[in-house]
Amino acid sequence: MRSVEEQLARVLTAAVRPAPVRVAISEAQGLLCAEEVVAEQALPGFDQAAVDGYAVRSVDVQTAVDESTVLPVVGEIQAGSRQPRRLQPGQAVRVVAGAPLPTLADAVVPLAYTDEHPAKVTVRQPVPSAAFVRRTGEDVQTGDVAVRRGAPIGAAQVGLLAAVGRNKVLVHPRPRVSVISVGDELVDVDRAPSQGQVYDVNSYALAAAARDAGAEVTRVGIVNSDPRRLREIVEGRLLLSEVVVIAGGAGGASGNEVRAALADLGELDLTRVAMQPGSVQGFGRLGPDEIPTFVLPSNPVSALVVFEVLVRPLVRAALGKLNPHRRTVAAELLAPVASVKGRRGFLRGQLLRDPKNGSYLVQPLGTSGSHLLASLAEANCLVVVDEDTTDVAAGEDVQVRFLSQRA
Repeated sequence: MRSVEEQLARVLTAAVRPAPVRVAISEAQGLLCAEEVVAEQALPGFDQAAVDGYAVRSVDVQTAVDESTVLPVVGEIQAGSRQPRRLQPGQAVRVVAGAPLPTLADAVVPLAYTDEHPAKVTVRQPVPSAAFVRRTGEDVQTGDVAVRRGAPIGAAQVGLLAAVGRNKVLVHPRPRVSVISVGDELVDVDRAPSQGQVYDVNSYALAAAARDAGAEVTRVGIVNSDPRRLREIVEGRLLLSEVVVIAGGAGGASGNEVRAALADLGELDLTRVAMQPGSVQGFGRLGPDEIPTFVLPSNPVSALVVFEVLVRPLVRAALGKLNPHRRTVAAELLAPVASVKGRRGFLRGQLLRDPKNGSYLVQPLGTSGSHLLASLAEANCLVVVDEDTTDVAAGEDVQVRFLSQRA
C-alpha cells in the first residue's frame, strides 16, 4: 500500500502548467502575474491637491502662525483641468481634491484652515511645503515594477494596473479540469432514478471542488461503462485539459474495465493508498501530452476527500502557487475519534475558536461512515489522524486541515 506522501509526490511531479496568456485586467483577478509590469509613467503623473482648499506658496502663509494671512484668490482649478495656470507670489488658487497644482504652488491649505472666501481668503493656520499635496511619482516612479512576476492579482493589483495605464497583463491561466462520472447506474439530476439507479453526485461535486481550487472546469457528466465510448470521451478531453478526473471505476471489476479501456492512452496506476476514506484510487499520465488523470472512488465523500488531498494540490501547483496545500493547525478534540490502523484518517470536523483564549477546538462530524455526505457538507475542516493511531481521546490535540470557508 502506497503512503499518502508517496502518492502526492507522484501527483505533483506531473503538474502541467498552462502557458502564460495575456488577458484584460478585468479578467485577471485571482490569477498569478506572469510578467514584471514596469510603470511607463509616474503615479501620480502630476502634482495634485489631496484635499479641497487653496493652492499656495507655503512661504506666503507662514505668518498665519501668529496672525491671519489674507491672500487674493486668482482663480479655481477643477479635477481634470488641462489648462496650465501659474501662481504669483502672494496669491492663492481655489482647488478641489485631485486638481493639478498651478506652477510655483507647493502646498494646499485645507478649507478648514480658512474662511473659504471666494475672492480674498483668510488663512488662519500655516502649512509646510508639500502639505496636502500628492507629489508626482509619490506612489510609483517611472521604471518602477508596479506588479511583480508571481504576484497574486487581487483588487489592489487590478487597480494599480489600471493606474499605470495597463489594460492587459500576462498571467498564468487557470488549468482546465474535465470531470467525468462513470457508471451504468447513474442518472442526471433532471431525471427520476428508477429501481437500482442513483443520481450522479460526483460530477457536480467534483466540478465545484475544482472551481473552488481555481480551475476552469468542464463537467462532462455521465459516461456509461462501454469501453469504446469511455476511451473516446477521455481521449477528447485529454486534448482540452490540464487535468482529467474520472469518478467511479477505481476498484474491482469496474476498475479493471476502466484501465483496459484507457490502456493505449498511457499507464493508469490503480492502487491502494494508505488513507481513509478513498484508499482505492488511480492516477496516471495519459495522452501524448501526459495529462494527469485521476480515477476516484464512486462514493461521493471518498471522491471529495481524495480530490482535497491529492487533486486540489495539483490544480494549485498548475496555477503557479508556491504552496499548493491548505493551511493546517493544531486543535483540541471535543469528542473522541477512531481511525483505521495503517491508514491516514481524514475525518470530517467543525473547527471552532475557544472564546476564552482563542485556541482552536474541533468537533468531529459523522466519523462512522464514509458514505455520510451530509456531515461533509457541515464540515469546515478535515481531522487528520496518523496511520499508526486508531483512537484519539477527547481533549487531545490533532492536526486539522482547513476546507473552504462558508459565508
